[in-house]
Amino acid sequence: MDIQKSDREEKEQLAHEKDLSGKEALKKMKELAEKAKSCFFCSNIKTDVPLSVRPMSVLQIDDAGHFWFMSKDDSQKNQELKEDALVHLLFQGGTRSGFLNVYGISEVSKDKQKIAELWSAPLAIWFDGKDDPSISLIRVEPLEVHYWDNEHGDLIALVKMAAGVVTGKKIHDGVHGDLEV
Repeated sequence: MDIQKSDREEKEQLAHEKDLSGKEALKKMKELAEKAKSCFFCSNIKTDVPLSVRPMSVLQIDDAGHFWFMSKDDSQKNQELKEDALVHLLFQGGTRSGFLNVYGISEVSKDKQKIAELWSAPLAIWFDGKDDPSISLIRVEPLEVHYWDNEHGDLIALVKMAAGVVTGKKIHDGVHGDLEV
């Protein structure tokens, strides 16, 4: 009996694991990052001191799956990235869904054309226009990506959770997996 229960539990667990690759992975990554609108940007990964963590807004996820941020050239963050290019981006799009965990490598640049492409009026809060010489870009190339979400959307997940409470059965719509972009 215990073996059957273990097999059933293992099958249920596997049913909630869904790795994605290629265009499907890129689409899921963009969807979750855009739902969250911002992330915790963690640097100082390899050092013996605590991580440096700050909220940042993603300006773009390009077709190659790179995350683009804007930063002051002389910021503490940029100094940390010069010493350790590894970063960790943590997204949360909702209270029960839309989680994205991105481990990647960063590159800081002053690409004027890309700055102009990504510029928008709200950025004037931090910079003196798109020609501000202190603007730098941070591009993060994902090395490892994992997600947690609801397979059929929040409304269906809520209905399934309510049905589970009423029936006493484990009914959930959660899904997670690796994204290979």
